Amino acid sequence: MKLTTYTDYALRTLMYLATHRDRLVTISDIAEVHGISKNHLMKVVYQLGLTGMVETVRGRNGGLRLNREPADINVGEVVRNTETDFNMAECFDPSGNQCLYSPACVLKDVLHTATTAYLDVLDNVTLEFLVSGGKSRKKPAAIRMHPPRTRKEKTAA
Repeated sequence: MKLTTYTDYALRTLMYLATHRDRLVTISDIAEVHGISKNHLMKVVYQLGLTGMVETVRGRNGGLRLNREPADINVGEVVRNTETDFNMAECFDPSGNQCLYSPACVLKDVLHTATTAYLDVLDNVTLEFLVSGGKSRKKPAAIRMHPPRTRKEKTAA
């Protein structure tokens, strides 16, 4: 499973805002730091504003800031609000399912369980945890911090 670019940008925006809480941040600031399109980012910020996670301040000296504490922003909620669907296979969508195995197949149940576990882990992660490098007050039980892989380990994988 791979996050969409939209979700990636939403998470990056929230992380940037969480690490720059001392000032208003502009879309240009975020776009420049991450090398992403301002136009695409404007759509992301608009959606984050609708969810109440981000406050937008209009005017000459305006910008963006978090509207909630980082500890109160749940990564699972962000992903659910920004991903279009979680259909991992054709059989997840009854209206377009053409799979011959569907009536007796258990793969759908396995994939559903995996998706639920994925979202359960994200539900236990806050923005505070992400920006603290995993050192926040409340470490999710389901998270194991892995040391960076060496070049040798990457090529062996």
